[in-house]
Amino acid sequence: MLRYVTTNPGKVREAERYLPDGSVERLDFDYTEVQADDLGPIAAQGAREAYRHADAPVLVDDAGLFVEGLDGFPGPYSSYVEETLGIERVHEVASELDDRRAAFRCTLGYCDGEGFAASPDPVDQGDRDAAAAAGPDAAGEGGSDGEGGAAGAGAEPLPVKLFEGYVPGRIVAPRGDGGFGYDPIFEHDGETFAEMDTDRKNAVSHRGRALEKFAEWYADR
Repeated sequence: MLRYVTTNPGKVREAERYLPDGSVERLDFDYTEVQADDLGPIAAQGAREAYRHADAPVLVDDAGLFVEGLDGFPGPYSSYVEETLGIERVHEVASELDDRRAAFRCTLGYCDGEGFAASPDPVDQGDRDAAAAAGPDAAGEGGSDGEGGAAGAGAEPLPVKLFEGYVPGRIVAPRGDGGFGYDPIFEHDGETFAEMDTDRKNAVSHRGRALEKFAEWYADR
């Protein structure tokens, strides 16, 4: 059974669209969210912590809104910016830019305690290099590194496989009553995410695109 680490049941329902029936369930686990300018190290570190907690295959996601004219901001800090500034303020700042292009990005991190064969697809990023980008491996409970060795510097990180999803768009004035987060100010193909119904949004969403790649790989796992 695959554990999808999230407090949002909607994410699990979205994952169920791509994975076999009964193969995924929600795991509510508050992993450490490291500070990084890229989604990969955050998802990788979360997946390693969650695997040690669950002792079972886990899937962790991290996502954000990347505004071109703001050098990718708010990016990995999207949740914090939404909570502190609000999406209206993000729109106000973006409206003063010449370049209002943006993208929603999602990175899925998968860990099952085993290694991975190299992948020729650069989007399905490797294993130890990406995981190690978060820094030294966190110690497990009881002072162990979770792999039978001593905790601390030099502990080899658990392999993590990363899958990315990306959807381009631009920042607009808020429109629509659906969705959540930045959906009302993110327009893709003439509609904001908040104007799309669930099926339409899932069909083009960054998380859906990452899940599709993951599901194709996971089928042979």
